[in-house]
Amino acid sequence: MKKLSFILLLTAISFAGLAQNKDAIIGKWINSSGEAHVDISKKGEKYYGKIVWLKEPKDEKGTVKTDVKNPEKSLQSRPILGLEILKDFVYDDGKWTDGKIYDPKSGKTYSCNMSMKGNDVLNMRGYIGISLIGRSETWKRVK
Repeated sequence: MKKLSFILLLTAISFAGLAQNKDAIIGKWINSSGEAHVDISKKGEKYYGKIVWLKEPKDEKGTVKTDVKNPEKSLQSRPILGLEILKDFVYDDGKWTDGKIYDPKSGKTYSCNMSMKGNDVLNMRGYIGISLIGRSETWKRVK
């Protein structure tokens, strides 16, 4: 009986640790250029991220920066601040995969995978088609 109790306790601890690891990505991150903070949150079982801070929220004319590079004309007037740029990531074996990342500087959307190195470093890989052909970035947690 003691062995069974011990095994059940270990199993419960393992699941608790797994759940924490799964949500470790939640929080505010600064992108590699230092121009934006992105707040990653969870909706259901998927992860999303939106821009919550910009180093320069206004253009040289003093106008709020908008999504002018978006290929959809109807979306070009939406502000960059508050824009959801990470969508539909799912947690799978220590990584967040099958998501999309939108780049407001180019107006392009890429497939993306993310993984963490420690608690405060987020490795991002955006790509078209296969992950081998793409670009990597490292984001740091905002303290």
